[in-house]
Amino acid sequence: MPRLALFALATCVLAVAAAVVSFTRGSWLGVVWILLAGVASNMAWYYLRKQKADREAERAAALTE
Repeated sequence: MPRLALFALATCVLAVAAAVVSFTRGSWLGVVWILLAGVASNMAWYYLRKQKADREAERAAALTE
């Protein structure tokens, strides 16, 4: 798993935890944490798909040589 994907996944998990804590304390700031979790999860998904596409491109290039 790429390092940036791991960082984004960790950010997503921490943002969800912060949102839960924020909502249980009655603060509406949890909405911001939920939005941050969404962005972080999209980044993790992007980097995972990018790694898969790069690996397949390398494999295809090796087959054509």
